[in-house]
Order: sequence, then structure tokens, then C-alpha cells
Amino acid sequence: MIKRPDCSTDFPEKVTLYEVGARDGLQNEAPLPSQTKVDFINLLSLSGLTHIEAGSFVSAKRVPQMADSLNVMRAISRKEGITYSALTPNIQGFEMALSAQADEVAIFGSASEGFSQHNINCSIDESLKRFEPVMALAQLHNIPVRGYLSCVIDCPYDGPTDANQVMDVARALIDMGCYEVSLGDTIGTGTPIKVARLIETINSHIPHHQIAVHFHNTWGQALPNIYQALSMGIGTIDASVAGLGGCPYAPGASGNVATEDVIYLCQQLGIETGVKLEKIAEAGWLITEALGILPRSNVSLAMKAKKLQ
Repeated sequence: MIKRPDCSTDFPEKVTLYEVGARDGLQNEAPLPSQTKVDFINLLSLSGLTHIEAGSFVSAKRVPQMADSLNVMRAISRKEGITYSALTPNIQGFEMALSAQADEVAIFGSASEGFSQHNINCSIDESLKRFEPVMALAQLHNIPVRGYLSCVIDCPYDGPTDANQVMDVARALIDMGCYEVSLGDTIGTGTPIKVARLIETINSHIPHHQIAVHFHNTWGQALPNIYQALSMGIGTIDASVAGLGGCPYAPGASGNVATEDVIYLCQQLGIETGVKLEKIAEAGWLITEALGILPRSNVSLAMKAKKLQ
């Protein structure tokens, strides 16, 4: 017999969708013209989303797809009530995010030592130290900071990640000043039971409202994992229009869970998202056509087929 964690099925009445397609999605796709990105973000801004990750201020050599983030974020048509965020790993990145008028910044760490070394070339402890100047500047400028935590289930280099280690690093990020930590299943090997055990451990020390989940769909488990997280009270879900993205430092990692699929799931569960599925699908069709690929969203493909009938 498998001992299952004690999980409630008390779904939240409303969830926040944190749209990462314009950053985490596009940084792992073919480079696009800046204006295409601007048009994409402007369309997303009409959907009812409240959080859009719009750029990344990292090394252009490592992530050339994001080299134009400053120009893109300066050119978008901002809508009231939407937080436009940017990834900022260091002081230089934070200063560029300020210049781009980012409403929020994000830092990214790892729950596994192997991935930390391969992704940001330092240990977990060293990475936390590196974030301290960024956190100090963010506090000075009254800019909210969100934390990303990679490899919370498994690591491509170290194997299974201990849930207590995830909890420790997440707690450290919150203690530094992050208002929320997004738990990333970077290589998509999570299953509902693994997710339940992780959230059960996390929730023993960190409240629901400070935790988000970020699932990749490499093994087709992203939606079941989100269902599990929702059933345990998690109220913020990271998602990427059309399932764009992956991870260049995690071999075999495919795209993020598709925003369209998450919205449909929430609709069927009676959970409010405040986001218009049709507008999100339109944004997905625009960007995948520009990339020359098909959407990686079953819901998007079904909607497109119905539209063409």
C-alpha cells in the first residue's frame, strides 16, 4: 500500500494566473523581432491577466532571445491593474529593470546543488548571498520581489530533490523578502503524489498565499499536478500561452503548462481566473504563427479546429 498524504479537496474560489510566456516561454524559442513581442504582450494585456512576465535582464550571451527586453518593456501599452515583471539575477539586471519600469522583479534559485551549479555557476548558499544586494535595492525602491525555485521534484543532475531542502530554500527566499516563491518542476517528472508530499511539507512552514506552482509538461503530468495543488489550497499558477518554453539547462525539459489548458481546467472546476480564454488563445495563435510552430495546448488546438469548421 502507498501511504498517501492527507490532502483536502477544498479548491480555492479564485486563482491568480501568472503568465510567463513572454519571458520563460520565448527565451526557449527561436528569436523574434521586438515588435512581435510587443504585439504579443499587448494582446495578453487585453485578456484579464493581472501578472505578465514581460522580460529578462540576464546575460545576452546566455539568453540572446531576451536581449531586447529593455526596448520591449518600454514599448508595450501598459494596462492599469496589470503587474509587468522582469527576471533580474543581479544588480545590473535590477537597474535595467528599473529603467524598463518593471513593476516587479524576480530572482531565480535552485533547490538542488547540481542544477544551481549548471544554471548559475554557484552553490545554493552562494546564490542566496548573490541575491542580497538585489533585495536591498528592491526594498529601497519599493519594488516587490518574487522568487523562482527550480528542480523542486527532481534534478537532471542530482536525481530526486528532498522536500525538506525545497522548504528550507523557499523559506530562505521568503525570509530575504520575496513575497512569493514559485515552485518549479523544471524537468516535468512530478506526479500528483510527489506534488502532494512536497506541498504538505512546504505548508508546514510556509502559508499558501506565499507559494505558487510552475509545472512543465515533459511527461504530460502538468495538469494533474495543478489539480493536486489546487486541491491543497494553492492559489497561484504559473502558465505559458500555447505551452511555450522549456529550460536550456535541463536536458529533455519541454514547455510550460499551457495557459489555455489551465483556464479550461479551472472553468470546469468552477474556479474563477478572471482571464478570457478566447483572448489568451488569440495571443497563442499570434505568437505560434510568428514562430512557425503549432500551439502545444490541446485546448488551443481544439478551439482552432472548431473555429475553422
